[in-house]
Amino acid sequence: MIIEVNQLSELDHAAKLLLKSFPDDRVFLFYGNMGAGKTTFIKALCEVLEVQDNTSSPTFSIVNEYKSSKGPIFHFDFYRIKEEEEAYDFGYEDYFYSGNYCFVEWPNKIPNLLPEDAKTIEIEITSTTSRKIIIK
Repeated sequence: MIIEVNQLSELDHAAKLLLKSFPDDRVFLFYGNMGAGKTTFIKALCEVLEVQDNTSSPTFSIVNEYKSSKGPIFHFDFYRIKEEEEAYDFGYEDYFYSGNYCFVEWPNKIPNLLPEDAKTIEIEITSTTSRKIIIK
């Protein structure tokens, strides 16, 4: 599935389409270059999921938990970890296999720990205001 986004106002539609297309999936892996819009798209997904908290990249904390009417939502950013063992230290399995939504930025840092059934989302920059979102 490919979703073309030409302006920020289209992210809400893209988020709704993603969640509607994959209603049973809970772990989503976000790939893309720095500045591609991974965090921005996750914010849109959180809005659709009725998160009341402020959402931001958990670059330094590694994981943020948001409250929503759909239950807790976990947002990960593994950019700063050096080794996969660091993910064991905070109990990544408890999050990934909880049945709650998990949005994971920089999953390439923990390739051996990712659930096999996780959905892969690649975000490609096509222009300064446009993105191609590829869901696998």
